[in-house]
Amino acid sequence: MWPAYLINMAENTERLRNSKAQFVSLGIQFERINAVDGKMLLEKEIKNAYDAKTNSYHARSPLVASEIGCYLSHIEAWKKIAQGDFQGGFIFEDDFQASDDLGTLLGLLSEGPGSWDMVKLFSLNTNPKYITRRPLGSDHIIVKPYRVPTCAIGYGLRKSTAQRLLDCSIPFFRPVDEDHKFFWEKDLKVELVLPPPVTIGNQQAVTGTVGEERRAAKPTRFHMRMLRGIRSLLYQIRYTALLHWHRAIR
Repeated sequence: MWPAYLINMAENTERLRNSKAQFVSLGIQFERINAVDGKMLLEKEIKNAYDAKTNSYHARSPLVASEIGCYLSHIEAWKKIAQGDFQGGFIFEDDFQASDDLGTLLGLLSEGPGSWDMVKLFSLNTNPKYITRRPLGSDHIIVKPYRVPTCAIGYGLRKSTAQRLLDCSIPFFRPVDEDHKFFWEKDLKVELVLPPPVTIGNQQAVTGTVGEERRAAKPTRFHMRMLRGIRSLLYQIRYTALLHWHRAIR
C-alpha cells in the first residue's frame, strides 16, 4: 500500500493522538508532516510563496496566514510523494475521521491502475453529480465528479502528479483546495470515492483554525463587506462558467 502522510502542527497534540489512534486501529502506517505555521512566516517568505496581486483579480478573497501555511504544508507532503519509492501516496489533514474500511480502500487504490491523477476521499456532498463511475471493492464506487469537491482533508496523488504540482504551484494565489477545483489549470484528472471514507472530525485546535482566522479577517465596514461580496459573486460566476466550458470540451 502507498504511504500515508499526516499534516499536523506540533502544538496540536490532541489532533495527532486522535489521528494516530485511527491509523493504528486500521493498520495504516503513516508519517507525520510538520505543518507550516503561516503566522510565523517572515514577510519575505510570504511574498515568495503567495501572489497577492493575482489573488486580487482571480480569487474569492485574500488569503489569511493560516491558508498560506496550509498550502505550504501540502507542498511538503507532495515532496515526500514525489521523492518517495512508491508510485503514489495519501495525504490527510489531522482533523479527519476515517471509516472502518479506509485501510482496505487505500490498498485497492494503490493496487488498481485507475485513470486518475488525484483521488478525493472526502466530499461534503455525498451524492454529487458525476460523469463516470466504476466499482471500488464491494461497498464503494469511484467516480469522476462534475464539480471537484472542496476540502483537502484526505486525498491520494500519483508520484508523477505530485511532481507536476511541485513544478507549477509556487507562487499560489488561492487556497490549496480551491486550486484542486480548477483542475484544468494543471491538467488534473480528479476522481472521488463514494461514499466518502473520510469525514470531518473534531475541529478543536490549540493553534486555531483556518475558518476562525477567515471570520476574524472579514471587513467590518459596510462598503468593504459589499465589495467583498461582489468579488465573491464574480469569482463564483467565473468558476462556474469555466467549469461548464471545460467539462463540455473534455
